[in-house]
Amino acid sequence: MDDDFWAGFGVDLHVEPDSTDGRRAGLERALRDAVRDGRLAPTTRLPATRRLATELGVSRGTVKAAYDQLVAEGYLTALQGSGTRVAELPPVASAEPGTAAHTLAPRFDLRPGSPDVGAFPAAAWLRALRRAMATAPPLAYDYGDPRGRIELRTALSGYLGRARGVLAPPERIVVTSGYVQGLALLTRVLDGAAVAMEDPGLPFHREIVRRNGGTVRPAPVDARGVRPEDLGDAAAVVVTPAHQYPTGVTLHPERRRALGDWARARGGLIVEDDYDGEFRYDRQPVGALQGMAPGHVVYLGTASKTLGPALRLGWMVLPPHLVDAVADAKLHSDHHTETIGQLALAELIDSHAYDRHVRACRLRYRRRRDRLLERLGAARSVHGIAAGLHALIDVPDEAEVLARAEAEGLALGALGDHWHTVAEGRPQGLVVGYGTPRERVYPQALEVLAKVLG
Repeated sequence: MDDDFWAGFGVDLHVEPDSTDGRRAGLERALRDAVRDGRLAPTTRLPATRRLATELGVSRGTVKAAYDQLVAEGYLTALQGSGTRVAELPPVASAEPGTAAHTLAPRFDLRPGSPDVGAFPAAAWLRALRRAMATAPPLAYDYGDPRGRIELRTALSGYLGRARGVLAPPERIVVTSGYVQGLALLTRVLDGAAVAMEDPGLPFHREIVRRNGGTVRPAPVDARGVRPEDLGDAAAVVVTPAHQYPTGVTLHPERRRALGDWARARGGLIVEDDYDGEFRYDRQPVGALQGMAPGHVVYLGTASKTLGPALRLGWMVLPPHLVDAVADAKLHSDHHTETIGQLALAELIDSHAYDRHVRACRLRYRRRRDRLLERLGAARSVHGIAAGLHALIDVPDEAEVLARAEAEGLALGALGDHWHTVAEGRPQGLVVGYGTPRERVYPQALEVLAKVLG
């Protein structure tokens, strides 16, 4: 049986049947294999026997016999009025002994890194999406500029200037598929350069730099933030000045100036990760570092904390000499970030619905932070509470507390996971995220946390 025989199969499915035993047996085997390996998903409706017989050039009886056999074997189901469908099969056991089929989710998740995705502004997003698609030109659905849609770059230019103090002309913005891609693109452009990264800091980001050819150097952080005098001969430094992750320190004004002086004196590059800069609770949000030295700072922002990580929308504001190189790296990475989401976000910003959503989230997260502090009490030492979506709680023994938390079904972050190297005598603590839990379970999560802390 040649390949053309299967080209007209009703569902879009690639099969290579062995027809040596006849057409019916070949059809049975092809369908059976497709169900087993998941190419035909459960509940998928198969073509009617008459239609499939016509497309395959076989008798209807041949198709019916194949269907009947697979129904008898349990691969298909046939109910009056709903046609023939793929049956729900039990999951296949893992081929590797000792490998768990899945990991049970914790009862309560207070790990840092995610917002309350239940607060995603679905109605506002849908309105923005409809308006964007109603006015989008036909070429919006073609391949686009690797720097991103001009509508979004223009909207971001205005928003970042007024909300974060960033000097962001549209021609210096590159839209990315999230922060991680921005960091990866920049590392490739730096071509193996030494990159200093905060210690403690997020291990995953260090790995992104390494996997894209960079060399990671630790940049120690103290109560005033990163120390510029410890950067050595690094070509670039990645910092979280508005709310250091995970300690929660805000970079001191003297350190901000010193960091700018370091970049100008050495021709170094400052990479500003502004992951949650909009969420400040004790005063107006601290302006971006980029505004002090726009020619030496790469500003990286994202919609992951304000809207949700699923959107995969981020942005880079680049010094002029890096724009073309980063745009070329973006072109050869994924050509461009998906267009429809860009247009919707531009509409959301231009209509000021984005500002309203951020203000509402800021109020919600401040209330959550206040509730966390109230439940822990004044005796507990908590850091980084002026901003962001996480707090650092001092504990004498991380391992002991984490073990108790696991027994209670509570997931927490550990400060120990964030150091560049393991060493005796380092401070220990819990990194507690208060953005993730839904509103209805957050009070219960705090009760379990208080119990675990004793």
